Amino acid sequence: MDNLPHVSPLDHLEYMRYALSLARQSPPKPTNFRVGAVLVDEAANRILSTGYTLELPGNSHAEQCALQKYFAAGANEQADTVLPAHTVLYTTMEPCQSRSAGNVPCVDRILATQSGSHQGIQTVYIGVKEPDTFVAANAGQSKLEQEGIVCMHVPGLEEEILQTATAGHRMS
Repeated sequence: MDNLPHVSPLDHLEYMRYALSLARQSPPKPTNFRVGAVLVDEAANRILSTGYTLELPGNSHAEQCALQKYFAAGANEQADTVLPAHTVLYTTMEPCQSRSAGNVPCVDRILATQSGSHQGIQTVYIGVKEPDTFVAANAGQSKLEQEGIVCMHVPGLEEEILQTATAGHRMS
């Protein structure tokens, strides 16, 4: 991908900062969290795709956008279903486990990257747990972990992530 920052290998905080910069591109709305996501080939230290809330048409989530953009780019002969080995996902907020009618939850999209002999996403780096604003007790991280996906909290940006995520929300 063009115009992406160079990040030192395994610099999780820097990847999360980049995801946060993407989240800030999402329009502030009272009905969405502003989230950023970065899909990374960890072995090559190469960004594969990025996404942010409402980047694509419809009520699109950041993880959904990053995955859809990667698969649409045709990066390999099986681009519609296969990610490179050692692909990880950085997301500013815990992936959703449930969505409104017609939308596939981000957890299910992540799990779908694991098919047949393909590893898919094995690790998800998370900036903050999802607040109970729209879905009480989101169990996205728990579901991923139950399916064998490692979820790692990247500390240090929680306050900035939550401020960005909730911009546009009405305060009571």
